[in-house]
Amino acid sequence: MAHKSDLIASNIEEYLKEHENKEILRFITCGSVDDGKSTLIGRLLYDSKMIFEDQLASIEKDSKKVGTTGDKLDLALLVDGLASEREQGITIDVAYRFFSTDKRKYIIADTPGHEQYTRNMATGASTADLAIILIDARQGVLTQTKRHSYIVSLLGIKNIIVAINKMDLIDFSQEIFEKIKKEYKKIIPNLYKGDNLNVKYIPISALDGDNIVNNSKKSSWYKGKPLMAILDNIEINKKVSNSFRMPIQYVIRPHLNFRGFSGTITSGEIEVGDSITVLPSRKTSKIKSIVSNEIKDLRPIGKDEKVETIKRAFAPMATTITLENEIDISRGDMLVKSDDIPEVSDCFSAMIVWMDEMPMKLSQNYIIKRATSVLNGNFESIEYKKNINSFEELEASELFLNDIAKCTLSVDRDIAIDPYHINRYTGSFIIIDKYSNSTVGAGMIISSKRDKKSKKREYTKEEIALNEYIRKNYPEWQCKKI
Repeated sequence: MAHKSDLIASNIEEYLKEHENKEILRFITCGSVDDGKSTLIGRLLYDSKMIFEDQLASIEKDSKKVGTTGDKLDLALLVDGLASEREQGITIDVAYRFFSTDKRKYIIADTPGHEQYTRNMATGASTADLAIILIDARQGVLTQTKRHSYIVSLLGIKNIIVAINKMDLIDFSQEIFEKIKKEYKKIIPNLYKGDNLNVKYIPISALDGDNIVNNSKKSSWYKGKPLMAILDNIEINKKVSNSFRMPIQYVIRPHLNFRGFSGTITSGEIEVGDSITVLPSRKTSKIKSIVSNEIKDLRPIGKDEKVETIKRAFAPMATTITLENEIDISRGDMLVKSDDIPEVSDCFSAMIVWMDEMPMKLSQNYIIKRATSVLNGNFESIEYKKNINSFEELEASELFLNDIAKCTLSVDRDIAIDPYHINRYTGSFIIIDKYSNSTVGAGMIISSKRDKKSKKREYTKEEIALNEYIRKNYPEWQCKKI
């Protein structure tokens, strides 16, 4: 294969085509405070030649002023761009960076280690395929290491690289490396579906670049591959459901002769003529046409204009479909294939990560946003709360900041129940405080809890009032009247 710079100089079109077809790996760096997450990303960018000369000159200047690495280049400054991050030497917000090698393109999320910013870490992990858990070789496995590892497993990330960092500060001691490795192995059975995880261990120095791109002579006892080789060759576990799911986002009605239903296909595929069912109403129809998403301009569709159509659409396409029958469909409904209908319920169990300083209370109502559905809901019970140190399952009546728990939720109308481990897009949701409009928690659906034959529950006066408030003030949310 030609060298990258030679290929760019000789044939830019060939280079761009080659670059476009590369596989993308999304990964996060996480762990406890000051484990070297930002420095590692800076090192990857530096060693992959993804830093421009002016950036490098700026980092050299800033390293002398606000750096924490003495005379060495502080590569963490490439990622920590906020003034408060540079002043304190910590990561506060999630920072995304991009680089590529000859084999793959990478999207990295640098997540904060502070317990206070765990919600930011969970956000960064929600779209990742792999997690690099950094551990300071001087500190070993800490509480935040366990918390981040559990959240990573909860969010369905199967590939984990445990990078034991700052090995240069302990003279690359194999004994300490093996001790930390043994300590981390003990927590794996306690992680969510820990038996399905693919965990690799590597001793590194992010500051000096040991075992990042090439194996270091300082750790001749380490016989594995360097970090970059592991990232380039590890199998990307992207288990995507084949079941067709299309949450409706908009109903398009430019004139009397056209009614289309728009949304992003989150999984599966659909063809013209396929039978579909609308949930939760269970109305059925067939696909009449699929409008191409290759929009040439933004003009409204005229009465006599023909729209460009295609025969087949698949995830993750954003598209518009028309149906053979005139049936009532609105934002928040979901289209599925009639021969593959998921369970529908207004009550389900879910794993919750609480992200707000105001505690979650069982008696309080919240807004639940799942895909394009916005619902009123409340927590019926907390089955258990995880003690992140011991991984014990504790009884609880409320949740506090960074708590992780299994709960039962009840919502004001039926929704399709897709377990998160089967479909991460329709199996996840966020919890919004109805007064502050702040996102206070995130959830992963496990299963339905309502007996199919049970009667519809009675709603409280507060739930009915909240429903009316949303319908009146947020008509675009298309809430069903209760």
